Amino acid sequence: MSTRVDRLTGLSWILAVLFGVGSSAGYAQEAEAYRISEPRLQTLAQAMQAQVTGKQLAGIATLVWQDGEVVHRQQSGYQNLEEKKPLTKETIYKIFSLTKPITGTALLMLYDEGKFQLDAPVEQYLPELQSLRVAVADGPDGQPETEAADHPVTIRELMTHTAGLTYGRFSESQVDSLYAREGIQNIDTSLADMIAKLGKLPLRQQPGSQWHYSVAVDVQARLVEVLSGMAFDEYLQERIFTPLNMIDTGFYVPQDKQGRLAVSYTPDPEKGLQPFSNQPWLSKPTFLNGGGGLVSTMDDYLRFARMLLNEGELDGVRLLKAETVRMMRSNQLPEGVAGPDWAPGNLFGLNVAVVTEPEPAGFLPEDVYWWWGFHGPWMWVDPANQIIVLGMMQNTDYRHSRVVHGTVSQILYRSAN
Repeated sequence: MSTRVDRLTGLSWILAVLFGVGSSAGYAQEAEAYRISEPRLQTLAQAMQAQVTGKQLAGIATLVWQDGEVVHRQQSGYQNLEEKKPLTKETIYKIFSLTKPITGTALLMLYDEGKFQLDAPVEQYLPELQSLRVAVADGPDGQPETEAADHPVTIRELMTHTAGLTYGRFSESQVDSLYAREGIQNIDTSLADMIAKLGKLPLRQQPGSQWHYSVAVDVQARLVEVLSGMAFDEYLQERIFTPLNMIDTGFYVPQDKQGRLAVSYTPDPEKGLQPFSNQPWLSKPTFLNGGGGLVSTMDDYLRFARMLLNEGELDGVRLLKAETVRMMRSNQLPEGVAGPDWAPGNLFGLNVAVVTEPEPAGFLPEDVYWWWGFHGPWMWVDPANQIIVLGMMQNTDYRHSRVVHGTVSQILYRSAN
């Protein structure tokens, strides 16, 4: 707890000393489109360098795009601390859950082709998920007591994390324990194998009743395979990465690029930053993790984010209809269902969070849509102001990553009044 307080105190110091922001400041909103000023960008650069100088992060890269150009780009620190190998524009990062907006885009491309309706039952395409039951109470021998689902899980519920699924590691329940026991995301199995296992397990809660982070995006990846007739990685390459010229994005790093892959670090109070092995990302995986398996570069992910900002099109290549992107970035939660409890001021669209209240959301403007990955990388797309903010880091302390995200959002968007 004291560490978190110290970090928040450090954030206040950065805002007050480097930028002169008072504690009563509000969201930076003007009658015209908001443009991030050069002093704010300079403050951002200093604050991110301070993360490296203070040995909280081995390295961090940030990029701000506005009105059709990069207005800020910085690489602070190292992609490999032991070798003193600095971050560069070409550094490849494990993006973890920043994979989710890409998977959502892949599925919505098939929606645009008329392959499914959002409120269609998932079991229509994945019959293994028919007649699912729902845990209602703990039972003997780790087997929960169950009841019938009150309706079949829909594709919209998959894309809003309201399907009743879980991850098996971010909450504690008998259903989570069953996920762990069954190896739902076993790296040596396929997406099809995962669906077969899920069909035999109860849901954690009734579908449509609660936002709960889950393997739903991996189910989406399997839907892409079934609806397209292609392996998920092949679909992404052919339909998204090649058209957008995302040349360094995929499920693993080929041998000729492995020297560019950043190392993740785990903080240790006594030993400092300890390296986390890159080995799992050096060969093609069997399990094509649609919720967190991709690697990418800052420039590749910028091209993806620019496509979204431009409502589905980039450099003459259209992936999604404009109305589909607008749907993706608008709240899709059932009435009365709250967004992520750890992200106040947000509801949820299709595979992305959507800001509804700027101040509790770190002063991000209303309608910004965003997501982030477990080792810290993030994307914010601000359609009203034509801004994209990207960050890339490799830090296993996800709580500190969220502090960094809050630091950046307040520097860039909090009013100085």
